[in-house]
Amino acid sequence: MSRRICIHSAALAAVLTMGAASAQQVLITAGGATFPNPIYSKWFNDYHNKLPNIAINYQSQGSGFGVQQVTAGTVDFGASDMPMTDAQIKEFQDKRGSAILHFPTVLGADVPTYNIPGVTAKLNFTPEALAGIFLGKITKWNDPELVKANPGVSLPANDIAVVHRSEGSGTTFIWVDFLSKVSKEWETKVGRGTSVNWPVGRGGKGNEGVAGQVKQQPNSIGYVELIYALQNKMNYGKVKNASGEVVEASLASVTAAAAGMKEMPEDFRVSITNASGKGAYPISSFTWLLIPSKIADPAKKKAIKDFLAWMLADGQKMTEALAYAQLPKAVIAKEVKAIDKIQ
Repeated sequence: MSRRICIHSAALAAVLTMGAASAQQVLITAGGATFPNPIYSKWFNDYHNKLPNIAINYQSQGSGFGVQQVTAGTVDFGASDMPMTDAQIKEFQDKRGSAILHFPTVLGADVPTYNIPGVTAKLNFTPEALAGIFLGKITKWNDPELVKANPGVSLPANDIAVVHRSEGSGTTFIWVDFLSKVSKEWETKVGRGTSVNWPVGRGGKGNEGVAGQVKQQPNSIGYVELIYALQNKMNYGKVKNASGEVVEASLASVTAAAAGMKEMPEDFRVSITNASGKGAYPISSFTWLLIPSKIADPAKKKAIKDFLAWMLADGQKMTEALAYAQLPKAVIAKEVKAIDKIQ
């Protein structure tokens, strides 16, 4: 009898141990891009509700922060709206002894948002106008380039107040990547990057900071992720694309920009700004999670891989309510296979 009790006790102990292991609390730290923060916040919250033992703590402090912190090893994964450069990837490999993997998550758009007292119309912006404003060459709202693009709109002779991001930002990269493609002067004088030496303007921290400054400053213009303009009920303009079509940022026009991509590279690093397809909004972009290819902690590795699989399936169904476009099906299929590269 005592032997049977011992056997039953051992079996019960094993079951309890297994139960405790399955309910192990896993805290994952992450940080980076503000561009996708609204959808990331929803994903991480919903995933925690689905699996209460897994929590993802995300710091929305800009793409530059995401690259720096994942390279330093102070977060489990980063997030960026700008793919890491070859030099950044080499630095990561040298410091961490493994590769860094890019996983596209959603598609979004930068929009020119403005605050012109007395003007409620949705303005049209040519690439030349946007480059001229941010180069400091177009300084008045009634400049001929703006008047020509907006027939019937009474634009004032007021000075334009430019607002840009103050910190390393993927939202900035998307904006200046577009400006570099449409303006040779911008490309040679300012160029691309998460941070640039701005010719004019004042800085605001995060999409929130830029949105706040534009709302407070009459006659101002800035750039924010589409969802921030919508959430804050801000005016934002249409932009002429490479086909000469003036297009408003929307789920359909961002999706159209991605549809013009010939093929997604194996490492998922790609730019789709200045797309020329019909109905394509030209300041659109993928945004990426930056995942180390080697994760030493088995529980974190499983949690991150499982989250990626969930994000590519259930998570994609949540994007449109927050004004992000779903990933193309071919990209999702490619990413599902890439999850196996995480060891």
